[in-house]
Amino acid sequence: MTTEASKNIHTWRKVVAGILFIIPWIYYTLLPLYNTVQPELGGVPYFYWSQTLWLLISSILFVIGVILLYPSKR
Repeated sequence: MTTEASKNIHTWRKVVAGILFIIPWIYYTLLPLYNTVQPELGGVPYFYWSQTLWLLISSILFVIGVILLYPSKR
């Protein structure tokens, strides 16, 4: 593989990892839009179960981003 092609692959990985890292940040900054009690899921207000769900989603996105940035350290 040429050096130029290698740089393109690394740049692509960095861009995708950056997007994956920004997605949860964007969701959490939009707090006023989803800070509601309704709907409920099992008696738990929307705000609480959505925050819990996004913690799981954020963790998965961060792990994927780290794997993209450091593929040789798995």
